Amino acid sequence: MSKFDEKLALYKGEMDKLGLSFDADLLTAVTKGLGPSIYKKDAETVSGSDPKELATVKNNFLIKKLGLSDGPKLDEAIATVIEKVGKSNRNKYRAIVYYLLVKELGKESIY
Repeated sequence: MSKFDEKLALYKGEMDKLGLSFDADLLTAVTKGLGPSIYKKDAETVSGSDPKELATVKNNFLIKKLGLSDGPKLDEAIATVIEKVGKSNRNKYRAIVYYLLVKELGKESIY
């Protein structure tokens, strides 16, 4: 099993644990899109309480990668996803957060 496959299995297990249904192909595509960041402990997770981190998610992923325009809708989507993953959950994996944002904003076609 490759390192990528191990990470993917971890994320799928976490989604199951959270009781979230998911499209395995889309989760794989979003995870691949994250590149080497999934192997770095600090970069692999998202801090749901750090405004700077959430601004990075918004600017680098939602605006640059997904091509969305800035607005309150993006902040609402981020808040909804953080709620789904669980505010107190220490393992807010970036791949899962980004996957849920793609689903929340209906941008599956990008992948």
